[in-house]
Amino acid sequence: MTLEYGPITQIAWVSTDIAATERMLSRQFGVGEWTRLPDTSFGPQMCRYRGEPADFTAHISLSYSADMQLELIEPVRGTSIYTEFLDRCGPGLHHVCFEPSDFDTAIAQATARGLPVIQDGAVGQMMRFAYIDGAEAGVPYVELAEIGPAMREFYRSVHDRAR
Repeated sequence: MTLEYGPITQIAWVSTDIAATERMLSRQFGVGEWTRLPDTSFGPQMCRYRGEPADFTAHISLSYSADMQLELIEPVRGTSIYTEFLDRCGPGLHHVCFEPSDFDTAIAQATARGLPVIQDGAVGQMMRFAYIDGAEAGVPYVELAEIGPAMREFYRSVHDRAR
């Protein structure tokens, strides 16, 4: 069975110093202005980690290299897929994000292939996301995302600022 994940739209790193990682990526890859979202909370009503309600906070920063979105995540409080990664690997490349045309089918296909959801959630009506083990694809995690119109508009504004 071929998994239908759709196009890769984001590459993400987990960091212990988001400002330093912004500077490094801007210097090395010519990334434009970053949009920082400090102290972004993910509570139990919106996110699950390993099947249980999650409660964590992270600094998030977004930018673009051409049309590829870059995301930086610095865990601040609580346990999540991001703290798990830091504990296991240290800072570094965390995931690639695909946007499948049918989010629910993509999740079902991944689960049927033995790739369970590790962390998932929703940001209101703006987006849904799910992380699965990416080892088979050569990255720590794969994120699947369903992006709604309001989040798409926010991403356009981040892209425009990064130019």
